[in-house]
This record gives sequence, structure tokens and C-alpha cells, in this order.
Amino acid sequence: MHTNRHMTTAAPIPTDAALLQLIWLASPALPVGGFSYSEGLESAVDVGLVSDEDTAGGWLADQLHLVLARGELAVVIEAVTAWRAADATRIAALDAWVLATRETAEMRQQTVQMGRSLIEWLKAVHPVVAQRAGTAPSYPVAFALAASEGTARVRDIALCFAFGWAENMVQAAVRAVPLGQSAGQRILLRLAADIPQAVDLALGRSDTTRQALAPMLAVLSAQHESQYSRLFRS
Repeated sequence: MHTNRHMTTAAPIPTDAALLQLIWLASPALPVGGFSYSEGLESAVDVGLVSDEDTAGGWLADQLHLVLARGELAVVIEAVTAWRAADATRIAALDAWVLATRETAEMRQQTVQMGRSLIEWLKAVHPVVAQRAGTAPSYPVAFALAASEGTARVRDIALCFAFGWAENMVQAAVRAVPLGQSAGQRILLRLAADIPQAVDLALGRSDTTRQALAPMLAVLSAQHESQYSRLFRS
């Protein structure tokens, strides 16, 4: 059984280059297609669960703490350690867990497509790093590979992953609800304040406590696949 090895090993010493690399990876401009997914938010709007700034902010905060922190963030954290240790068996196990826990076709499509696109980006800018991926992994595992090459601390990498997710989801809310840009920025401020707590929760997860259980989100995602009018791919 794997425990939280990333909390006991010596942390790399961050550099300016490592910080800039994380900023780059968190950018919505990174060509991985994150802007085209709403992760069930569009369905939540369609059925009236999300209708304004307050409900959109609450929905995304719940998703951050109940879904991202318990699952994908924990995978990113473990995968960074595995990539740095060249532990191919561990990487494959983490990737298999991500794919096995995508509860709908759209959820699986998103993590596969974004993972593949991130590896294609790495081939263009860091081809040696991209070669380590082999077959393109799911997005959290691919992100961990891209971030693991620098000297950034694991916690900082997780903060980066969460903030990148938050930026994409806020823009999805702005378009789907719809909301004004100022409302979107207030939601992003709220999520940014919550992200450190979510990352700390993820840092405490292990194979036996990591989970992906969000029944309402799965139902909404399944409904989105046949929703009459859609802006997003999920």
C-alpha cells in the first residue's frame, strides 16, 4: 500500500523558472481544450440548480472540496512523486484509477482528450519530457508529468492544478449561467481562498482514502450527453 511519500521525502528547492513553469501550466491559454468543458455545470444550469452568482459559486466550491480534493488533486500529488521516482508501475496504477472512476462517457472523454493534448503540447515544447509519457495518460497524470520536471514543491503543483481548474470552470459559469465578468472574478476570488484547504485535504489522501463519488454530478453529466442545447462538451 502506498502512503503519502511526498510528505516525507526532501522537497525540491523552488526557483523562478519553476514558478514560471507552474504559471504557464495553470494558464487557460494552454492548448489542452479545458475551456470546452463545463463538467456538468451546464446541466446544473439547465435544470435550475445553478442560476446566479451565488449558486454558481456554491456549486463550484462544493465541486472543489467534494470532488477535486478527494480525487484528481490527490492523483496529481501522488503522480508527481511517481514521475520523479520513475515508478512506471505506480504511474500506470494512478492512471488506471482515474479512467476507472470517470462515471460517464463525457467525463472519460474529457480526461483522455486533455491528457492527450497536454502530451502533444509537451512534444512541441519539451520533447524529452513527452517521451517519458509513452501512451498519453489521463489529464491529472499528464499534468503531473509536465510539472514534475521542475523543482516546484508538490503542494505548489497541486495549487497550480486547482487554480487552473478554477479559472476554466469560472469561465464556463460566466458563459453558461450567464454571468458578468465581475461576477466571475468574485467567484474566482472565493475559489482561490478555498483552494489551499482543498490541497491540504488532498495531501492527506492515500490509496485507501482517495475517492471519486459524486452521484449528482454523475447524473447531470449523463443527462448532458443528450441535452437539447449545449455550449460545452461536458
